[in-house]
Amino acid sequence: MEASVEGVFRAERGRILATLIRVLGDFDHAEDALAAALEAALQQWPRDGHPDNPRAWLLRAARNRAVDEVRRVTRARRRAEVLYAPPDEEEEDFAVADDRLRLVFTCCHPTLALESQVALTLRTLGGLSTEEIARAFLVPTPTMAQRLVRAKHKLRDAHVPYRVPEQTELSERLTAVLAVIYLIFNEGYAATSGDTLVRRELAVEAIRLGRLLCELMPEQARPRGLLALMLLQDARRDARVGTDGQPVLLEDQDRSRWDRAEIEEGLALVESALRPPDPYALQAAIAALHAQAASARETDWAQIASLYVALHALTPSPVVRLNHAVAVAFAEGPDAGLRLLDVLDAEGSLAGYHLLHAARADLLRRLGRPEDAADAYRAALAHVGNESERSFLERRLAELSGTCARA
Repeated sequence: MEASVEGVFRAERGRILATLIRVLGDFDHAEDALAAALEAALQQWPRDGHPDNPRAWLLRAARNRAVDEVRRVTRARRRAEVLYAPPDEEEEDFAVADDRLRLVFTCCHPTLALESQVALTLRTLGGLSTEEIARAFLVPTPTMAQRLVRAKHKLRDAHVPYRVPEQTELSERLTAVLAVIYLIFNEGYAATSGDTLVRRELAVEAIRLGRLLCELMPEQARPRGLLALMLLQDARRDARVGTDGQPVLLEDQDRSRWDRAEIEEGLALVESALRPPDPYALQAAIAALHAQAASARETDWAQIASLYVALHALTPSPVVRLNHAVAVAFAEGPDAGLRLLDVLDAEGSLAGYHLLHAARADLLRRLGRPEDAADAYRAALAHVGNESERSFLERRLAELSGTCARA
């Protein structure tokens, strides 16, 4: 029963917390109220049975905790009565429907630095742990914890309103909002830690937010590009993990298991999102080339490599260069790709990024250099956080160890 309660809590946490922040106007109070609601559920649901509407039950329990806290600390009876008053169900459903989008824009207020905007939204809306967010930013966990605390206090002290901005403000905040949604998706697409590679609930949440943003800003191409990218990447999820729970490389995936409905929806969005091109639209165009290819061998890797060059011109990044090098390896051969990866490795900008070492290991393996490949796999294992990916890398290393012994 405890596992069942916690499962409901994980599924509903984001929307409940977003609603509580709207009602209470404070991140910390909302998190305390939600924690109290979970504690009450763990005590009462095993005894009384699951409620018909678990989310409404948790929200009521959190509201009651908030009321008690308001009365105890401030004795503001009028505010407590407003909070305690049973909400109109239709009005509450309407409010809840957009609360998470309001929370995204609140967390992405310009009073915060961009990285703090993204980190705070990932923590509150996406439910990621501080350690997971620190991995996403490649910073120490204590540094990220301090950043989150400062961000919440800054929003509280600035009395930032909890609302979707007016049209004139939307464009200014759109860049951070898109980054937030995509980072949430990425954590669902390839979890930075834990036992499983895919965290489906986060990917679903990010796609839902992407759809809402497209509805809110239909004249903007950038949200369409992001939604297209997420749909085309998410379409591969069922083929990305084998029956043993380990990752399946793109070239080895059973493409009949790709979600054709998501692919068709994503492809329909790509063309309009490319005018003018932006980073999400270019990545969506790359994903579209993968989706349209009948096999890895038939993929237009030269075009993909060219798109990564265009992407790097817009957003210079060592990760983009890493992806470009992999595309070059498929288009021109592993030697060409390895030369680019060796330059990246020597620069040290991705020294703690396990995918750089894993990519080098794969190319070295393909080139028949098992000992060098084994060293690269060991470097990847030193930095990988996800257990599913760790198992995959350990298996590849074991296979190479056998090759080295035979040699």
